[in-house]
Amino acid sequence: MQKKFNRLKVVLVEQDKTGKWLAGAIGKNEATISRWCSNVTQPSIETFVQIAEALNVDVRELFKPTKMKE
Repeated sequence: MQKKFNRLKVVLVEQDKTGKWLAGAIGKNEATISRWCSNVTQPSIETFVQIAEALNVDVRELFKPTKMKE
């Protein structure tokens, strides 16, 4: 089973944005965005920052939490 590290697909849906929109916003290929959204591959930390800026969110919102709050 593949681990899901990012919430990119969820954040795009929450903002009613598409992978095509994000690809244009950060200058990446749509196929690359698709692989990130399905957690097949992960963007670099620098690219996560670019994505967060394009979506106007804190970069931490793009990651799945590693610990649940008590």
